[in-house]
Amino acid sequence: MPAERDLTALLKNLKPQLQPGIFVFCTIAPNASLPAALNPLLTFREQEGTTLVIPLEDAEAAGLNHAFPSRLITLSVHSALDAVGFLAAITARLAEAGISVNAVSAFHHDHLFVPHDRADEAMALLQDMSRPNEAKAGS
Repeated sequence: MPAERDLTALLKNLKPQLQPGIFVFCTIAPNASLPAALNPLLTFREQEGTTLVIPLEDAEAAGLNHAFPSRLITLSVHSALDAVGFLAAITARLAEAGISVNAVSAFHHDHLFVPHDRADEAMALLQDMSRPNEAKAGS
């Protein structure tokens, strides 16, 4: 199935899925090797260091400093990487509720890291975002 670009269709078909576990953000020195025991969900190299997103228990076991204990919400709609306004609409809605979000766009889906203690609220808001669109499409 081709990736979706239409904002209305993207919002209608969000299908958010809350993934198990708590994830944290860590950093290691720019030229440091990844600790062998770690299998990060995400790595990103920046000039100041390499960011790792890993389960909380892995960070603690490796003795890594960490920040932003979060839950991962996957938006199951197959969004195009060049879709316009999709994450803007989502992050604006979460911002209205005072929920911070770190968004990651991958090849097939967008993923949201939200504070672990606000994950249920974020899920409810995301599910609500698609309901009005479904009602409009049926009229």
